Amino acid sequence: MLLLAKMKSSLWILFFLLTAISGCTSKNQEPYTPKIIEPDTHIQEFTFAIHPLHNPTYLFDVFNPLIEYLNQQIPNVRFKLEASRDYATFDQKLIKQTVDFALPNPYQTLIAIDHNYQVIAKMADDFNFKGIILVRKDSNIKVPSDLKGKSVSYPAPTALAATMLPQDFLQRNGLDINKDIQNKYVGSQESAIMNVFLGTTAAGATWPPPWNALADKRPELKQQLKVIWKTHTLPNNSVVARQGLPDNLTKQVQNALLNLHKNSEGQAILQKMYLSKYEAANNATYEPVKAFITQFNLHVRPL
Repeated sequence: MLLLAKMKSSLWILFFLLTAISGCTSKNQEPYTPKIIEPDTHIQEFTFAIHPLHNPTYLFDVFNPLIEYLNQQIPNVRFKLEASRDYATFDQKLIKQTVDFALPNPYQTLIAIDHNYQVIAKMADDFNFKGIILVRKDSNIKVPSDLKGKSVSYPAPTALAATMLPQDFLQRNGLDINKDIQNKYVGSQESAIMNVFLGTTAAGATWPPPWNALADKRPELKQQLKVIWKTHTLPNNSVVARQGLPDNLTKQVQNALLNLHKNSEGQAILQKMYLSKYEAANNATYEPVKAFITQFNLHVRPL
């Protein structure tokens, strides 16, 4: 009984001490209030849309390093890569002016210029901006007329290098592309190539960078396919900025692109694009494209 009484007494003393300490703490310290970290309101986000010159996965692999480079080079802003599921969707983004910067093909560049965008740079290497037409090496196709009654695969109706230039070439060389062949628009450069490889189409149209990129990954393509015809060239893909953006921002993006080839990081980015550099350009650079589109509408098919 004596031991139990002592234990009870000790517990009351401990309780009293703890209560006293708690009381002192509450009197001497402010109650804890969690701090809320506000987001950095100085960071503005800008979209940078790339036309569907590759399938979405490969497009991200090729162009996201460029977007991250711009994020490193230009403070207080963030650029976000935006892909499109097809050419028509990308075109609508330009028409509705829903993206800030874009890399359209030359035909889409004309659309952009007509909808409040200005050209600030372009891809160099115009010698590469041409159409190429592929056939299987074991086919009996020798001249364009051998394609009569057969099918040809293309990425999309408004792919300039990979569709319009090849169709113009075939039309100039004895085919009525609207009657003599079946035109299959298969959604991407890679798909246009693979349709020929698999024998689904007798020929396929693309342009050099995607052909070289896919063939580097799949050597069997160059073993079984060949480039049978090449078209003439036009100015390469442009970079456009929506008018109304801060002039300083547009200039920073332009400078970053024009100087990309001058450092090792930029050269690695360009290598994935099969491109030597970006170069200066403006709206007038695409006047030859406008002339081509006019005659294409008249003599090949309406766009």
